[in-house]
Amino acid sequence: MESLGHELRALRAAAGRTVASVATDAGLSVPYVANLENGRGNPTVTALSRLASALGMRLLITLIPAGATSPATPGTPPQMPGSLVRFGRTRRFRQAAEDMAGRLGTDVQDLSRQLIGVLAQLANAINTDPGETDWGRVLDALLLVVAHPAADREGTPT
Repeated sequence: MESLGHELRALRAAAGRTVASVATDAGLSVPYVANLENGRGNPTVTALSRLASALGMRLLITLIPAGATSPATPGTPPQMPGSLVRFGRTRRFRQAAEDMAGRLGTDVQDLSRQLIGVLAQLANAINTDPGETDWGRVLDALLLVVAHPAADREGTPT
């Protein structure tokens, strides 16, 4: 339940939303959502589906063999590192996401959710929980790529 709570909090924070706004959109109480984010409570499938919808996501439930530690299905959400949850709440993250979304002409909330997901996959791939400084470096590199795309020999972005 704790990893689900971290993931819910990270998605909410990445979208720049408050617990109250997500709870209202999901038709749930603020204390209920806050407890879930803190790893407490036993949410129903209906509550999780409503939360997913309020966050612009969809709920996917996967059964795995007993004894398996994680689903082997492609597209499964990665474990959400605690440092990423905290970093997703920072002004630095929000500002970078707004800048990138503006340059890409995309919705900042959608881009924030995608960034959090990709960064979580990165942490899982390198099997570590980077600190805020490291997340800032990765975000700076992504911002640099978006702001100044490399050009191939004909001068068109690659």
